[in-house]
Amino acid sequence: QVQLVESGGGLVQAGGSLRLSCVASGFTFSSYWMSWYRQAPGKERELVAAIRRGGSTNYVDSVKGRFTISRDNAKNTVYLEMNSLKPEDTAVYYCKAARIEFWGQGTQVTVSS
Repeated sequence: QVQLVESGGGLVQAGGSLRLSCVASGFTFSSYWMSWYRQAPGKERELVAAIRRGGSTNYVDSVKGRFTISRDNAKNTVYLEMNSLKPEDTAVYYCKAARIEFWGQGTQVTVSS
């Protein structure tokens, strides 16, 4: 069955960095676009970044220039490198495979001011 296991979250001061990882299993990872979403308290889940099979990427405007999504198909893993973090980046972060309706448990990112 499909599994998505996110890790790497934590508490960091504003301006700091974190690197999130998501290990996938149960499907052919290299064949799927992968995305990172986030959900802040009281807000809807939003798409943060996506990476296509060939490696091209896109980002929501609020994280452009600060976040980098990447993938390692040999390790079935997608990453989100987050720099210059802001308090408004505080949320639970989830990875997702396109066209597969499954969510992992997410990883909490908290940015203090």
